[in-house]
Amino acid sequence: MISLGLLDGVGRRVALHHVDDDNWRAVADVAPMDGQRRYVPALAARYLLLSLREGVWNSLAVCADDTVVGHVMWGRDEDGSYWIGGMLIDAAEQGKGIGRAAARTLVRWLADRTDCEVLRLSYHPGNIAAERLYTSLGFGPVSAAERDENDEVVAELSAKAVE
Repeated sequence: MISLGLLDGVGRRVALHHVDDDNWRAVADVAPMDGQRRYVPALAARYLLLSLREGVWNSLAVCADDTVVGHVMWGRDEDGSYWIGGMLIDAAEQGKGIGRAAARTLVRWLADRTDCEVLRLSYHPGNIAAERLYTSLGFGPVSAAERDENDEVVAELSAKAVE
């Protein structure tokens, strides 16, 4: 379990758990709001498959107390940077601060690694909620013109700047 002891808006402790035999089905069933499907897949199952098949990503269950409420994944790039990807909070659980708590927890956990110098992530340029969240955590665009292979904004944060 990875936790900073952060609580969501209704007082539940938000923590990240490794995906295992007990929780993978609940993680796979996490679904965003309908309007978010232009930015993320319809189910977190796609992210789980990326973790299993590509060997780059590591999936984590986002839990509020003992209930799976989301998914997030991380990976390490060939250049040594750590990436955050595939964050998805279930539609029924959104608006409670779970995404912020999960992102803060993962950022701190990765930044505390001795070999972590920079954290990166990407988001669709139209996803204003993601942009606001990541900007509030200290992430900034690598450059105004830089996009990844999916035409998403690439943003980064120095591990030394993580509070």
